[in-house]
Amino acid sequence: MKKADIPAFYARLREDNPAPRTELHYVNPYTLLVAVTLSAQATDVGVNKATRPLFDIITTPQAMVDLGVEGLKQYIKTIGLFNNKAKNVVALSQILIDQHDGEVPNDQDALEALPGVGRKTANVVRNEAFGIPTIAVDTHIFRVSNRTGLAQGKNVLAVEKKLIKATPDEFALHAHHWLILLGRYVCKARKPDCPKCPVIEFCRFKGKTTV
Repeated sequence: MKKADIPAFYARLREDNPAPRTELHYVNPYTLLVAVTLSAQATDVGVNKATRPLFDIITTPQAMVDLGVEGLKQYIKTIGLFNNKAKNVVALSQILIDQHDGEVPNDQDALEALPGVGRKTANVVRNEAFGIPTIAVDTHIFRVSNRTGLAQGKNVLAVEKKLIKATPDEFALHAHHWLILLGRYVCKARKPDCPKCPVIEFCRFKGKTTV
């Protein structure tokens, strides 16, 4: 993608969705952190089905610790890898109590130090909960960035760095959501829906579909 086309690329995505938000259900920064942690190798739809009843009663780290690993498992047993995720969520909740006064820190290193929280999860939480212009590169964003030529790289970190550098400041806050939604619903892995793509004119992908 030509550097000069990048502002127009993002402007087109903004026209379609001026204020995008995560599709994960949450009620505060803590429940967002839990939801994103649970979403690893799982769909947002599947996570939401499990967490809606959970977040009706559990909205703080202390409440999660009181619920315990076995109690949490009963809510999230439909989510992949739920045994390990339950242990991580309760463990990270205890750390938030012990080290952060029960609050979710707006700090990349502190978030990544929590059990089950990696760079992507930390970036999502900081972007959605604290309005920090981070870009969390998942499989959708990695695909979109490489296909379109927006930010090509061989791994997620390389793509993240190029995206941050290439994305104009006025689009930085919502870039993560625009790209993930584009990848999830239009620029799909097996068969991209190119005719419905709002940014097709800027895309370098050689395998564009016509129907």
